[in-house]
Amino acid sequence: MFKNIEHLVRLAVVMMIGVLGFVILRAAVVPHSFGQYGHYRGAAIGEIASRPVAFAGHETCEACHTDVVEQKKLGKHVVVSCEACHGALAKHADDPSSVLPKKLDTAILCARCHEANGAKPKGFPQVATAEHSGGLACDTCHQPHHPKIETAEIKTEGKK
Repeated sequence: MFKNIEHLVRLAVVMMIGVLGFVILRAAVVPHSFGQYGHYRGAAIGEIASRPVAFAGHETCEACHTDVVEQKKLGKHVVVSCEACHGALAKHADDPSSVLPKKLDTAILCARCHEANGAKPKGFPQVATAEHSGGLACDTCHQPHHPKIETAEIKTEGKK
């Protein structure tokens, strides 16, 4: 039927060895729980759940820092969770005297959300930080929990 069939047999043997090697390698490398609940490792859910809690939640922050809650109610940051800016503070909530949050660098922190970017909605407050502040930190002029400037001098100049 085929003339000189040996080369086709050799090719078929090499391909079968390759497929068998792939199956063995895949079994050795891919975790057994992969694909159990979707296209990821099923055991990852339990591993993540076993980690210690890092975030306290804004309700916990607001229970102690009522003065900040009142300031935030007056401004646009009322919908921003405390730990979005201050980081995970469950340890601080458990023992406030032993873990003190570090002072935030507002020049960097505020720019994360408010740096001018054409992809952001038009109504979202945006600034080109290099031009806007002249290198000053944002909290020089703005109070982070209530950032709108409400001084008589600035209102008359028409600046924000």
